[in-house]
Amino acid sequence: MHDIFEIVWISMIAGLATTLGSLLVLMFGKPKERILASLLAGAGGVMLAVVSIDLLPEAWEVGPPIQVGLGFVLGLLFMYLADIRLNVSHDTLPLSRRQRLKKTGLLVAAGIALHDIPEGMAIAVSQEAAPGLGFLIAFGITLHNLPEGMATTAPLKMAQIRWWKILLLNIGIAFFTPLGALLGLLALEGVKDSLAFFLAFAAGAMTLLVFAELMPLSRERHPRYALLGGTIGFILFASISLLLPA
Repeated sequence: MHDIFEIVWISMIAGLATTLGSLLVLMFGKPKERILASLLAGAGGVMLAVVSIDLLPEAWEVGPPIQVGLGFVLGLLFMYLADIRLNVSHDTLPLSRRQRLKKTGLLVAAGIALHDIPEGMAIAVSQEAAPGLGFLIAFGITLHNLPEGMATTAPLKMAQIRWWKILLLNIGIAFFTPLGALLGLLALEGVKDSLAFFLAFAAGAMTLLVFAELMPLSRERHPRYALLGGTIGFILFASISLLLPA
């Protein structure tokens, strides 16, 4: 097994991208929509490249097809349930604008924390499958977490929540990614010959994340920059992934 500290370190860096996104909004305000669109779609392109070129082929190679199929479906389901938590419908009770903004920010924060667990698992499992693959996934997750930190911070800042409370919230969210990485390592240790299942699980979770969240959000912000960011992200990291040693 790879050095656990290395896996926790790279997953922590990916998680702290949420905190960095929060800091940028606290210091400079919300960035332009085309920048957000490029970041979100670029992360989606990176993740699709990793899923299609690394995770699923590797899973198919190391384990039986039943593990691959079951893992992929359960990964989709897990992320779908996490997504439901993010998109909980608002109450019908009348709330002030400040209360609505605060509630929105906290809902987004809760959803991001849920998303970060399977993302951390994906980093750990991928790094176990092939040296360097975890770094690729961590980079894609970093691009994804930057705008998520911004999305959490903007409504809370508009709700006039103290800056240090917002920052502490985003620091707390950052720890869910290494937590997911540790859970992934524990799962691999606890269930022998399960690498194919967990690789496919990570692929399923990331696939749903891309098509249910990243791509729609990026297209809403700026369709052309979304297409550009997604294309560059996919081509760039498909090329890097193919150059990695087997």
